[in-house]
Amino acid sequence: MRHQQFEFSFVVPLHNTGSMLRPLLGAFRAEAMTLRDSWELVLVDDGSTDGTPQKARELLADFPAPVVLVVLAKNFGEHAAVFEGWRRSHGRYVVNLDDDLQNPVSEARRLLEHLRSSDADVAYTFFDQKKHAWWRNLGSQLANFFATLLLEKPHELYLSSFRAVRRELIQRVENHHSPFLYLDGLIFGATNRFTRLKVIHKSRLLGCSGYTMRKLLRLAGGMIFGFSMLPLRIASMLGLSLFALGLLPLGLFTADWLLFDFRQLDVLFVVGCLAVFGGMQLLLLGILGEYVGRTFLTVINRHQVLVREVFTLREVSA
Repeated sequence: MRHQQFEFSFVVPLHNTGSMLRPLLGAFRAEAMTLRDSWELVLVDDGSTDGTPQKARELLADFPAPVVLVVLAKNFGEHAAVFEGWRRSHGRYVVNLDDDLQNPVSEARRLLEHLRSSDADVAYTFFDQKKHAWWRNLGSQLANFFATLLLEKPHELYLSSFRAVRRELIQRVENHHSPFLYLDGLIFGATNRFTRLKVIHKSRLLGCSGYTMRKLLRLAGGMIFGFSMLPLRIASMLGLSLFALGLLPLGLFTADWLLFDFRQLDVLFVVGCLAVFGGMQLLLLGILGEYVGRTFLTVINRHQVLVREVFTLREVSA
């Protein structure tokens, strides 16, 4: 089947979007008045339980551009939803933005035009100030630190979920089927051509973020264990260092025993050594087990996403 080619694709993951759907689609309608390039809207419902897909179909009846609505069978996470949106899109340049309008549609258009005018494969964004809770901003800073350490991210690049990519990059990575998906890890493994653009970040209009600390930690695990062997190398160096450190008290005890006939070890010293070395062994086993578990789930072909339904609300194929 031959698909219609668009200049721009806007990919928006939805999760219990509810009352935000009307202002979200209204923002796209307003942008359509001045957008001269061909474009489409790709909505990916990530397992909403509040009737978001049904409400979206009602509100999209007279939408002024082609729309694809993908309904996932359950909640698979933002990165999986965005990745599925990339696969379903047909634009030469694809931008993904959240459903809360903290990244305005007009800024998404600017980002697409910025990418088109460059020779980069990816356009990332950065902000003067992010309108998130302090713990979300702290988590973003830590994620950027570890991305620089583990993924060889350029220091000046800020990782944001508000990004635009070329179709050629999507074609390079779209066959990735690991259930532990981290988009920026895929991107850094597929290109070294980046650009960035300063954009506006607004306060959330309604509701609250669906991200919890648990979800953020799970996402961090995808970055740390999914695209780098550095944790295993650190574990090996830590084990070697502890072995060398353990030789010191053993040597002192042996010297005391040979020279001074000292035969009794302090109980607290023994307990302390056992606690340190036992704890480190469990830590190292945990790191190794994380890699083994991820390998097992990948080998048995655990699903990255499962699509329940796809609605084409304006014909995009011929």
